[in-house]
Formats: sequence, C-alpha cells, structure tokens
Amino acid sequence: METVNALGRRKAAVARVYVKEGAGQIVINDRPLDVYFASPILQFIVKQPLAKLGVEEKYDIKVNLDGGGFKGQAEALRLAIARALVKINPEDKSALKAEGFMTRDAREVERKKPGQPKARKHFQFSKR
Repeated sequence: METVNALGRRKAAVARVYVKEGAGQIVINDRPLDVYFASPILQFIVKQPLAKLGVEEKYDIKVNLDGGGFKGQAEALRLAIARALVKINPEDKSALKAEGFMTRDAREVERKKPGQPKARKHFQFSKR
C-alpha cells in the first residue's frame, strides 16, 4: 500500500496527514502523539476514527499540524484521519459519517467591527 494523504481543518488549524501501513505510530510535527498532545482527552479525540474501525495498530500516521489551538488542532487531525481512512477503504465512510467524523465544523471566529469593542459587543449608548 502506498502513502495516502488527506487534509483536515477546524477553526484556524490545518492538519495534513500521510497514512501508510505500519505499527500504529502517530507522529505530529516530528513528535509522538503523547508528547504533542499531553492531554489524554485530546489523544482520545485524535484516535476516535481509528478506534471506531478497530485499526489503531494497522497504520502509521505522519502529520503536519499548523495554526489554531490544541482543541482545534485535535479536531482538524481527527477529520484528516477519517478522510484518509475513507480513501483507503470507501466502505468505512458510512460508519465514520454516523459518528460525525466526516463533517467539517465550519464555525469560525467572527471578525471585530470598527467602533465596537468586540465582534458583537457595543459601547454603552448615551442619549445625552
């Protein structure tokens, strides 16, 4: 099996994933998963698509992660891994889609407007 690549995004985070057959290693920006994501919750989020299909020990995954915070990066990586797994085996798509792993979360930060302190907040109005 040759290397399969996929892209996942969430907020400002972008994850580029390269999946090949191996022993189940996940390397993010040249660091192991447990070093890059110290929180077990974020590690769980990343491994969800692999656990759903029961292929945690079957593929080696190399990741380039850029932008955003830890949570956004973890969710971007989850989407990228799910997309790569579907490229490898298209029959897995329905199982991953049912769990919500194939859906791109399109929510982005609303921009700040001029003359206001934040995106939605306004300065107090004074009639006189």
